[in-house]
Amino acid sequence: MSNKRRNFLRVGALAALGTSAMAGCSPKNESKIATPNINFNKNYLWKMVTSWPPNFPVVGEGCNLFSKIIEEMSGGRMKIQVYGGGELIPALETFDAVSNGAVELGHGAGYYWAGKVAEGQFFASVPFGMNTQQAMAWIINGGGNTLWEEIYAPFDLLPIVCGSTGAQMGGWFNKEINSIQDLDGLKMRIPGLGGKVLNKAGGTAVTVAGGEIFTNLERGVIDATEWIGPYHDYIMGFHRVAKYYYYPGWHEPGSILELLINKPKFYSLPSDLQSIIRQASARVNTWIWLEFESKNSIYVKKFKEEGVVPRAFPTEVLANLKIYTNEVLAELTESSESAKRIYEAYESFRTGINGWAELSEKVYYKS
Repeated sequence: MSNKRRNFLRVGALAALGTSAMAGCSPKNESKIATPNINFNKNYLWKMVTSWPPNFPVVGEGCNLFSKIIEEMSGGRMKIQVYGGGELIPALETFDAVSNGAVELGHGAGYYWAGKVAEGQFFASVPFGMNTQQAMAWIINGGGNTLWEEIYAPFDLLPIVCGSTGAQMGGWFNKEINSIQDLDGLKMRIPGLGGKVLNKAGGTAVTVAGGEIFTNLERGVIDATEWIGPYHDYIMGFHRVAKYYYYPGWHEPGSILELLINKPKFYSLPSDLQSIIRQASARVNTWIWLEFESKNSIYVKKFKEEGVVPRAFPTEVLANLKIYTNEVLAELTESSESAKRIYEAYESFRTGINGWAELSEKVYYKS
């Protein structure tokens, strides 16, 4: 018998064996894969509003990247039109616009709508709290996401982690900060829990959209501002209208950004598009965070080359701000059972992960 004939018989026997094995399987034991009922002829055009100026570096670019990924992954079935703050609605009305269904998507940070859902600030940034990787570990893998979804549910919103600024700088000031008394009477653009801490120190916290900060600082409407970090601070030109640049960003050690989705509209989508939105958000989440890290490392050096030397807040100032932070957190957690429950979960995770950090990164940085 030729080799060709022998191989032909062998293939035939294996095929017969496979068919026989399949036939012997009981229908009860068959594994069924649920397939979505997809109408490939139906297209979706959604709107996305943001808290950032149009096409703003990193955060605005990240929103544009999100739109591009959605269109590519869906084969053109879904397109997202991105609007910067002020183009369709005011920047700080993003939460309401998505909640009431005027638009389907939004991008911002939880402390911008603290007046509506104060607990949302725990999912943005806590002064002297967790850094970016710790906060993301808590939200994505440590149970935080369930709590986050619960507090946004009454607003018909689904929140998803979608970026981080990483550790921020302490801000730009038109006076030196040598003691905690220097914050008394200071009017500063600083949102969220950090703003409440400043108020405790005798200052006045002001929430201003990003596009308005430079003008307010230049005209003396505010005495100081925090924003993000070296890259954005350089682009915004704060070094041209403020004298002193301080660190660390005690108020925002690792700020989390959020994708807001109108919940009823999200769950009316085919399941594959729901998954595409989640996966696109995950990709943009990583990109925004690492882009900030990359750019900040370049621009902190650029500042120094131009004569801007960052200053450290005095130890005494940070120690007092931490005391005020504890007071602010105590007041917030006493205001509602929900805030208390979330903060207890936050603190429990922070304590545990700091124990790990003591053995890993903190030792490494000190070596």
